[in-house]
Amino acid sequence: MSSVKVNGVELYYKESGSGPETIVFSHGLLMDHSMFEAQRAAFEGQYRVIAYDHRGQGQSQDPGHGHDMETLTEDAAAFIRALHAAPCHFAGLSMGGFVGMRLAALHPELVRSLTLMGTGAEREPLTSRIRYGFLAQLVKVMSPAPFTPIAVKELFGATTRSSAAQRAMLDDWTVKLRSRPRNVAKSLLGVMNRRGVVNELKAIRCPTLVIVGEEDTAQPPRNAERLASGISGSRLVRIPGCGHSSSLEAPDAVTTAMRELLKG
Repeated sequence: MSSVKVNGVELYYKESGSGPETIVFSHGLLMDHSMFEAQRAAFEGQYRVIAYDHRGQGQSQDPGHGHDMETLTEDAAAFIRALHAAPCHFAGLSMGGFVGMRLAALHPELVRSLTLMGTGAEREPLTSRIRYGFLAQLVKVMSPAPFTPIAVKELFGATTRSSAAQRAMLDDWTVKLRSRPRNVAKSLLGVMNRRGVVNELKAIRCPTLVIVGEEDTAQPPRNAERLASGISGSRLVRIPGCGHSSSLEAPDAVTTAMRELLKG
């Protein structure tokens, strides 16, 4: 586990495996690089695998500014260059997908293929911006701990939340979510106030996989369908019994879909 200073901020990352090609994983809001451990185990025998924490989240530095998606995209571009990982297979979930779309459109030379999980190209609806804007102000004062049940319901599908087999994973992440610092409110606002990038999708030319859980309420399947229709030649995979955090809830299905993309 290491860190590298790029774009004025120290980013933490975990690297393993080796091979002629590199996969870079980019996590969702309130999560961290470890949400891709199942995929790391599956791919590190053939690929160099890197997963990093966004600024202000996980173990990366919080410089106190730059939590918008455009800055995070430039972080990702500088990160890939600094680690000599280009062109990489970039895989992002939710917020990581917001970054991935922008990265592939603005810096196509850095992206060999693109996997987008639980994400969409539209701006957040006004009702969500108002709701989560208010929640962010409470988090700044009280910490995320009191709002952990809301986060768990948003991040994990109903099937996962009621599954005995998923209980240990869900308990682990509930503890992590409860312990997040108050400054994560800045990242929450960065996600909620992002601009839409529907018009930029036509600039994405690399092979693209769009994955969505059929029980995802944060970025429902209709968003994934519109996203896939906007990226030429992309493939859409829907995962039944899965919510927003597909890499954790349905790791085998995500890995299988990614293998098909990487073969191409």
